[in-house]
Amino acid sequence: MKTTAVYPSVRVDVAGRGVVSHAGGFLLAETVRASGLGQALSAALAPWRPGRAVHDPGTVLCDLALSLALGGDCLADVSLLRAEPAVFGPVASDPTVSRTVDRLAGDAEKALKAIDTARAAARARVWELAGAHAPHAGVSADDPLTIDLDATLVTAHSEKENADRAWKKGFGFHPQWAFADHGPDGSGEPLAVLLRPGNAGANTAADHITVATAALPQLPRRLRRSRSVLIRTDSGGGTHAFLDWLHRRRLGYSVGFTLPDTAADLIAKVPPEAWTPAYNADGQPRDGAWVADLTGLLDLSGWPAGMRVLVRKERPHPGAQLRIVDPDGNRCTAFATNTHRGQLADLELRHRRRARCEDRIRTAKDTGLANLPPHDFTQNRVWCAVVSLALDLLAWTQMLALAGHPARRWEPKRLRHRLFTIAGRLARHARHTVLHLPEHHRWPALAVQALTTPRALPDPG
Repeated sequence: MKTTAVYPSVRVDVAGRGVVSHAGGFLLAETVRASGLGQALSAALAPWRPGRAVHDPGTVLCDLALSLALGGDCLADVSLLRAEPAVFGPVASDPTVSRTVDRLAGDAEKALKAIDTARAAARARVWELAGAHAPHAGVSADDPLTIDLDATLVTAHSEKENADRAWKKGFGFHPQWAFADHGPDGSGEPLAVLLRPGNAGANTAADHITVATAALPQLPRRLRRSRSVLIRTDSGGGTHAFLDWLHRRRLGYSVGFTLPDTAADLIAKVPPEAWTPAYNADGQPRDGAWVADLTGLLDLSGWPAGMRVLVRKERPHPGAQLRIVDPDGNRCTAFATNTHRGQLADLELRHRRRARCEDRIRTAKDTGLANLPPHDFTQNRVWCAVVSLALDLLAWTQMLALAGHPARRWEPKRLRHRLFTIAGRLARHARHTVLHLPEHHRWPALAVQALTTPRALPDPG
């Protein structure tokens, strides 16, 4: 009989044996093992484990992080792992997960510090295993490891604790993040997050200092007071207090700078030969955009010694809104830096690549940040820590298993659709368990490579 259905007609039963959905999620579980994150979290959070508990808090947080990395956005989505015990092992019940988060939130400062300590230990191991693919490989004052600081608005759809009206007329929270930039060949990973009410300011120096202070212990000790680390922010970080703090810590910086009202007159004094063509993202000269050093024309008394201000002017693109201080119909922006070596266009391009932080924030919102499920503020702080763990696992998985492949830069949605959601079948042969992946899958070679590479890595000592 001829059918008019759009899709094939199939019969459905429940007779399948050894079938595993989200078999590709096994890759994330292998990253947990190779990084030692599970062991580190279990040890760090031991004080919060009840005496007769079956599931320790570290394992519960790992399971939550895995569920977010696979696309979940609430505590109950850990059920995705619970449905596949052959791959993810025994998973705590929803009430146990909820009680664990509540218990950690009851002593949030110490618990979050313990989680950060475990993350730092696991990060150090992953970076060591990654070798030349690690973010800190070969860094120097001329080619520093970049830490991007930025805040984002997270909408709350109910009256949650400390949710407030945001400066952009929304309602919710305004968390601030610090991300380690992996450069053009990679993605990035979170180093610190500070959950704040929605009405928190974008240029609050104390919050910038808090987040940067929390981010630095996630780096190797030799880099924590070094020009081999560059702190990069938008103009919200261009405050006296924050730049003074960076100067005292002897860190490099590239920070958006608000030009004075006399900017048009000052820019007019720059001789034509002092302007150099700006670069496109590929490092080629950009038509209609120029860069110049404005330091000598500004009164920088009160700012850190050695700070210089570079200005970029460009013909506005269609729809761009000019300010009254922009001269000659050109749009002008500026940034401050303490880097004195290199071409002006290279320094300006380096600062403009701060836009990659927007990608990191979008990734965070796609990995649990868009929804802060609990009502209590301290519980949502723990949730942000779980989001950070999930982002860590995604970045570490790409660093260890997908280096050298375009998948190293894939965002979570693409990773999920092409790798994590692969179904498989478990078979046991000669006392070994084998995961069979579908032969017809579009990405079989990449899936096998990604799933087997971490297994070759040694267990943590």
